[in-house]
Amino acid sequence: MRKVVLLDAPSNLGLRPPAPGTIPGCYKLAGALRDQRLLERLSASEGGVVVPPRYRGEWKQGDGVFNAQAIAEYTRRLADRLDGHVRAGEFPVVLGGDCSILLGSMLALRRMGRYGLAFIDGHSDFRHPGNSSGVGAAAGEDLALVTGRGQSDLTNLGGLSPYVRDGDVSVLGIRDYDECRDELAALKIQLAVAEDIRHDAEEVAREALRRLESMELSGFWVHMDADVLDPSVMPAVDSPDPNGLTIDEVRRLLRTLVASPRCVGLQLTIYDPDLDPEARCARVLADLIEHVLVA
Repeated sequence: MRKVVLLDAPSNLGLRPPAPGTIPGCYKLAGALRDQRLLERLSASEGGVVVPPRYRGEWKQGDGVFNAQAIAEYTRRLADRLDGHVRAGEFPVVLGGDCSILLGSMLALRRMGRYGLAFIDGHSDFRHPGNSSGVGAAAGEDLALVTGRGQSDLTNLGGLSPYVRDGDVSVLGIRDYDECRDELAALKIQLAVAEDIRHDAEEVAREALRRLESMELSGFWVHMDADVLDPSVMPAVDSPDPNGLTIDEVRRLLRTLVASPRCVGLQLTIYDPDLDPEARCARVLADLIEHVLVA
């Protein structure tokens, strides 16, 4: 049985301010789930916290990705921490933070070799200079960045761009109407939209594993953004778009993926405790992670 390590990566550097003078509350995600006794429920080892740089929300159109220098610094530090856990054969469960922490996870794996990515998200997060003039928030661009699209101070740390190849990515759960859906398909990135998962979550996961368990890969990472869930289940996110997945659908998808011996870790992002004053959504997510990882 793999040794689970719980690690906090509470960076909110990849999101724009929700309102003038405020900062995104997703940096409280890890604390809210730990309040649900997640460490004990997973029988996990303590991985500690990778403390992010200070959030600065000043930005104007044309500046590129805001907080880029701080994100690059944090990416290296998170990668350094994850490197040790994965090399030791441990299974990191990383509590974000926003989706920009994906850069640190995939940089860590890229340093070790060629790894795949199961990208479970309500949105493709594939905005980049080639398809948008609105580049700015890394949390909406993380998949583009880890596949080598965007400014080099984020995409090519250590000269290792891309951190994951297009053909080694499975995008799972985006809304059917995602604006980047056709572009992803043209790039041969494996894609299953929310409707596909509603039809048969286990089969979608098995199809993804046919790519992610390829002998060309040393393993794969699982990223889950809480907004893959429908707002009726998970309203406490920054973009609660309709037609998302149920808890049962996500549970079946995740369990099949994480059960693979080639899966090397899992991360959770975007849940915002500021939007969940009664901690109902925190309980939902803690239960989900426990059911996925504990037999």
